[in-house]
Amino acid sequence: MTRLRPLAAPDDLAGGGAPADLRVSAYGDLPEWNLSDLYAGTDDPAITGDLVRLAAASAGFNASYRGLVTTLDGTALAEAIGRYEAIAQGLARLHAFAQLIFSADATRPASGQFYQSVAERASDAGSALLFFPLELNRIDDAALDARLTDPALAPYAPWLRDLRALRPHQLSDEIESLLHDKNVTGHAAWSRLFDETIAGLRLTLGGEEVTLSTALNRLSDPDRAVREAAGRAIGGVLIRHVKLFTLITNTIAKDKAIEDRWRHDPTPVAARNRANRVEDVVVSALVAAVTQSYPRLAHRYYMLKSRWLGLARLEYWDRNAPLPGDADPLIRWDAARAHVLGAYAGFSPNLAAIGARFFDHAWIDAVPRPGKSGGAFAHPTVPDAHPYILLNYHGRVRDVMTLAHELGHGIHQVLAAGQGFLMAQTPLTLAETASVFGEMLTFRALLDAETDPARRRLMLAHKIEDMLNTVVRQIAFFQFEQRLHQRRRTSELLPEEIGAIWLDVQRESLGPAFNFSDEYRMYWAYVPHFIHSPFYVYAYAFGDCLVNALYGIYRDEAAMGRADDFVQRYTAMLRAGGTKRHGDLLAPFGLDAADLAFWQRGLDVIAGFIDELED
Repeated sequence: MTRLRPLAAPDDLAGGGAPADLRVSAYGDLPEWNLSDLYAGTDDPAITGDLVRLAAASAGFNASYRGLVTTLDGTALAEAIGRYEAIAQGLARLHAFAQLIFSADATRPASGQFYQSVAERASDAGSALLFFPLELNRIDDAALDARLTDPALAPYAPWLRDLRALRPHQLSDEIESLLHDKNVTGHAAWSRLFDETIAGLRLTLGGEEVTLSTALNRLSDPDRAVREAAGRAIGGVLIRHVKLFTLITNTIAKDKAIEDRWRHDPTPVAARNRANRVEDVVVSALVAAVTQSYPRLAHRYYMLKSRWLGLARLEYWDRNAPLPGDADPLIRWDAARAHVLGAYAGFSPNLAAIGARFFDHAWIDAVPRPGKSGGAFAHPTVPDAHPYILLNYHGRVRDVMTLAHELGHGIHQVLAAGQGFLMAQTPLTLAETASVFGEMLTFRALLDAETDPARRRLMLAHKIEDMLNTVVRQIAFFQFEQRLHQRRRTSELLPEEIGAIWLDVQRESLGPAFNFSDEYRMYWAYVPHFIHSPFYVYAYAFGDCLVNALYGIYRDEAAMGRADDFVQRYTAMLRAGGTKRHGDLLAPFGLDAADLAFWQRGLDVIAGFIDELED
């Protein structure tokens, strides 16, 4: 394993600042990322140099093209888009570096200061570019089609297609510029306040002061008393900050409602669907299929679990409880790496080789240190660099699956980088495909290698719970957001009202097996997706159901000796990035997301696993 070298100075924010006892622990030698492939550190002179250079380049671009975009022929338009893309990518590199610094330690004042400073200066520099996509959308459809016959412009057709989907919702240049400039003191500022608050929360458990991330991890502890203590402590600390979390949530929702009104979006989710390049009817079909399946999935499974645990009713802190006989043995980091890369290699040696680069080149930060962002993510940064992965590794099976999940994102981002900055980003509806597929590969590899029937049963239960968390729980989150944002369009919500919405969707989705103590009404407050990316969450369910269908096709084709053909089509789908819509990407597999039967096929996989457990 590659040891991470310190950066320019011991106090520098970009390097491995975690104490040795966090890096080298019972979990093994956990990696920290090295961000020097972006910048050498927060005091790197290149940061200031790039900000100055990109501000000048933006101003020059503005002077060259403002007011003239509609007059450019195909070749000139391609040249202008190329210049625009290069500047936008430079600004994105700066922003990505600052965001990763902040994620590594959101409680450190210097991290927040650096992040805000870079965000503000990059926003100022980028404001000179705002006119360009607005003027592109003023080109007549027929005129643009004629220009796209130019070989120089043709490669940008997918980006222009997606850009023009915004035309009916585009505002005047002045308003678009105002919204851009105010974001750093609007949504972005409230998101930063949320992150700093969550990262700074401390709870006392068993006489020990712990972070929220550590407390959430203890909700999976085999000792029910430990789980209850953690659950009540989490609810207690969230309740103590209820005014702040309620203010943040109300403000974010109202800010969105105002922009939705100006852009003539009929529903709160419309903007997300448009950004995801997916039709409203497809999302509605997904939500309807999952909601109708609550009884045969979550309700049924958790009734089984309550009997296995010998409980008349489950408390909310029992949802992730280990089953009887499940020791959930500690898995060291080197073993987790071997499991995940081995599973990828069994599917595609090429994808495994890409995944190995994340371990070999310090692109992963796995240390669960104080101040670090909770959860996990894979940040694509920019195509001329590489992604970085953040997770908090606690040595459990669930952490191995998280590693497999985020590595799937990273591999996808590496493959899609060839499309360039403007077209590398995959719509959220397909962004979870590679990650969930990686989880499925890892799970199947572990399950196939297990010979003990009792252990196989426990592994199957683990997988079912992960799938319920990915599908049922995320659609419940989505329904919570729908109801909250719809109500916020007319009035501010009190904490009690938000809590009531939260408990309603939890009861509907999890079913009669659960009892919810009063403090659980505050658990909406720690979910970062509600703040950072409203309505993002349905993408997880979309991805899981899609992967269930894809994996079924893969197994069928592998049984007929055609696995290589499937791998080629799958890899091509990942390489496409954002150049194709979901319909075109799924067509080679014979799948149609607009068909209700497609979603039922994915949900049937979960139901089939539960059938096995019942038998």
